[in-house]
Amino acid sequence: MSSNTLLGLLLGAGLACGIVLGIAAWNGWLPERGSSSSSRRSKALTRWSQEVRRRAAVAVAVAVVVGLATRWPIAVIAAGALTWLWPTMFGGAKAGAAQLERLEGIATWTESLRDTIAGSIGLEQAITHSLDAAPETVQAPLQRLVGRLRAHVPLPVALSGFAEEFDDASVDLVAAALILNSRLRGPGLVGTLTALAASAREELEMRRKIEEGRKVLRRAAGIIVGVTVAFAAGLVLFSRTYVEPYGTPGGQVMLAVVLGVFATGFIWIKKASIGDTPERFLASPEQLVTVAASTGDRR
Repeated sequence: MSSNTLLGLLLGAGLACGIVLGIAAWNGWLPERGSSSSSRRSKALTRWSQEVRRRAAVAVAVAVVVGLATRWPIAVIAAGALTWLWPTMFGGAKAGAAQLERLEGIATWTESLRDTIAGSIGLEQAITHSLDAAPETVQAPLQRLVGRLRAHVPLPVALSGFAEEFDDASVDLVAAALILNSRLRGPGLVGTLTALAASAREELEMRRKIEEGRKVLRRAAGIIVGVTVAFAAGLVLFSRTYVEPYGTPGGQVMLAVVLGVFATGFIWIKKASIGDTPERFLASPEQLVTVAASTGDRR
């Protein structure tokens, strides 16, 4: 291996680490604390799921093809990173639609639960009865909630686990109202659920309008990246003399600078297309169990 090739590989590795750390810092990433072993196992399984393995295989294949065509370490790293990050950077439409469906399902379930409770039935019984008419997007978490109740898990802990599966502040509002009612046993739950269902419908309509705007940004970003990649590929394939200087160590440094500028622009586009959702406020099931154990409350 020549010294120029070794230097190019070292520069490419340094650039890759810098890009990863830059993206993490831009998104405010922090290591999670206090997560349970089951949560860590679940995240590990998700990380190495079939979809992730497929994306990794495609990214490696694209990187190999680019490497054979250019012999540029920086281009290899950039091609692999772009292929890996493409669904994350420009494929948020499916995730956004799924989030809207879940929120609509929660609003429908809240209305159904309200109508059931209005018939003078207990809260736990109403939750069990609501399973039959629950929307499909709520069925699986609701089945697990009913299973916890049948296993005599305290209602607040079971509801907290139910809300945690959705990871949405709107679901926290519904779960918090049910938890408070289970502890206080006071009237007014029907009115509270009515107001929460109406609020969820209003938020759903607002999120739909926002999602339409994000689709335009994602489409524009995809077009920009596609045209840029096609133009670069055309230069490499049909104008080798023009891009020949990029094969030197100094050329690789300049290529890294150019790609860094493009990466920064793509990150800005990504930030504009995702927006910020309200943070969750409901305690986790583990926290509720700890509080109940410290206070001697087993309800």
